[in-house]
Amino acid sequence: MGDDELLGLLAQAADAVAEALGRLEDWSAPGKRPGQYGLDLVADAAVLEVLDAAGVGVLSEESGRHRPEAELTVVVDPVDGSTNASRRLPWYATSLCAVDGEGPRAALVVNQATGERYQALRGAGAFRDGQPIQPSGSDGLTGAIVAVSGWPAQPVGWGQFRALGAAALELCAVADGRLDAFVADARHPLAPWDYLGGLLVCAEAGAAVPPWETTVTLEPGARRPVCCAASGLLRGALGRALGLP
Repeated sequence: MGDDELLGLLAQAADAVAEALGRLEDWSAPGKRPGQYGLDLVADAAVLEVLDAAGVGVLSEESGRHRPEAELTVVVDPVDGSTNASRRLPWYATSLCAVDGEGPRAALVVNQATGERYQALRGAGAFRDGQPIQPSGSDGLTGAIVAVSGWPAQPVGWGQFRALGAAALELCAVADGRLDAFVADARHPLAPWDYLGGLLVCAEAGAAVPPWETTVTLEPGARRPVCCAASGLLRGALGRALGLP
């Protein structure tokens, strides 16, 4: 599958989620397990219909691993920030990352509330709605605006923080300079579907990201702390403050 075809597949899957959510009447209905919403299941069904037809492997937050023998696996969070979605707070996304034998190859993160789209291809840069993006370049912790997933156990010393509730979008906001850093410490680790798409967008935009060998996994139960920043200096300062590599 060529790059354009692959990005088209990811876009088709995200569009299917938008269509499914557009038909949804009750956004607050519970799902089948604690912390899940009915909207998560609706979105997952829409994603799987598209990806199943393409014959690729899938790792989904809602339904686990499909076709593990496939050479290409799409890691997907059908609705990242589903609690936000259930309250109709406009900060929730579909995050998709295609992973091959060399690691993350293509990513698409779509804010399903606004339609804003971030995409990246390995070695080809990162874009928001078709325009190239880059991080802020911030290298000082005391002036940084940092998004967090879970409150750190000790003071960190950043300028300001935000807890917005959708890690994929927060990572993309680091990639395009709206935020200076994002961190989920060891007490609040993330799953592959939470971070892989956003991290590829960050890496291709030029942000400082964790080494891929520590973050790429297709094990549904795997969890990792994640620290991404506009510069290596800022990422290093955050890592030291939080005891992260």
